[in-house]
Amino acid sequence: MSLRIQILMYDGVEEQDAIGPRDVFGHAVQAGGDVKTTLVRPSAPGEVTGFFGTRIVVPTAWDPTDADVLIVPGGGDQLIKDPEVLRDLVRAQEAGVTVAGVCTGVLVLSAAGLTKGRPCTTHHLGKADLAAQGGKVIDARVVDDGNLVTAGGVTSGIDLALWILARELGASVALAVESIMEYEQRGTVWRSS
Repeated sequence: MSLRIQILMYDGVEEQDAIGPRDVFGHAVQAGGDVKTTLVRPSAPGEVTGFFGTRIVVPTAWDPTDADVLIVPGGGDQLIKDPEVLRDLVRAQEAGVTVAGVCTGVLVLSAAGLTKGRPCTTHHLGKADLAAQGGKVIDARVVDDGNLVTAGGVTSGIDLALWILARELGASVALAVESIMEYEQRGTVWRSS
């Protein structure tokens, strides 16, 4: 069965936070991994405008329970104030979806209550806020606490995606993607025992 990945897209999304992981999962298919990646939007299909003005067509409405992994990229100040999105994040995790946050996307997960008392990380400028909201901030590029995986700032989304490939499909797929992308996974992956 395919590893089903959703990447949550919205107006203001930090482009690299979303596209970096999208590229990793796309290259995983080329490397023989059985991965299905879908860009999803909270309300309905449509176009979003990224933080730097990039327009992205999002073909699918978000179904919080229809994935194995959901990635929430950063830039989502408005998502923090959207009670429906926050409820759906909780619903996704309760349904068995691994919820992953990149950069300030982790603060959206925090607003939903998903990081409270749990090991996590975010962009270095958001770590104090994450800790103040009850997250157990770990100084690592990627933090894996089972059904919650978080990553630091911007380019660490690539490392998060490579880690998810290694964890779910095996190191050989992740290494093949690193070779294709001419990128070596950076920093530490901290894992809960």
